[in-house]
Amino acid sequence: MSFANSHEIITNQDGLNENLDDIVNKHLAHEFRKPYQQHSIDGFKSVEQEIARAGKPIIFDSCCGVGDSTINIARQHPEHFVIGMDKSGHRLNKNEAYEQHGVDNFMLLRTDLNDFWRLALEAEFKIDKHFILYPNPWPKAKHIQRRWHGSAVFPTIVALGGELEMRSNWRLYLDEFSHALSIVGKSSDVKEFTPEPTITPFERKYQASGQALFQLKAQL
Repeated sequence: MSFANSHEIITNQDGLNENLDDIVNKHLAHEFRKPYQQHSIDGFKSVEQEIARAGKPIIFDSCCGVGDSTINIARQHPEHFVIGMDKSGHRLNKNEAYEQHGVDNFMLLRTDLNDFWRLALEAEFKIDKHFILYPNPWPKAKHIQRRWHGSAVFPTIVALGGELEMRSNWRLYLDEFSHALSIVGKSSDVKEFTPEPTITPFERKYQASGQALFQLKAQL
């Protein structure tokens, strides 16, 4: 869900969504039972095999788009194995052969994160870091449940643990996520920041166009 354009966010919200608390509490009270898709199960098995082969601590790069962020994160964390995930095979296929990047501690996977995150939790994955960079903002108020903090899978994101880092060019998205975390007793910090270096194509576009960028960090 990391596709977005380089234009500034246009929204009909002027603050936190008025339904956010009710939505988060509803999802906390009811287990997410959507059946897994077979391709998600098959992809998860391949990840388990690669994790066993690598024998390194795990980093998730969720909503990785074309995978540039995954490669950059892998380069910055050579002692970890980085799993880049996106629902779009078209975006992932834009990435060229792994070997050319000079790093081999990562993999890219097409998957439905609503499935993958739950499978990872069931398998008791221990992740050190979890990046969710520039998720689709779904800026219309009526689309609140399409944002990760308004989705049924939000409790799973929290339960996976690790150090969460999110980035967005829309501060309200991160402020809402931070508020959702506070409902489950997790503290977080949201601030404007300048990425050095930039690690995703969107980040480069946003920075080049002079947009402010924001970062959320939380220890889950």
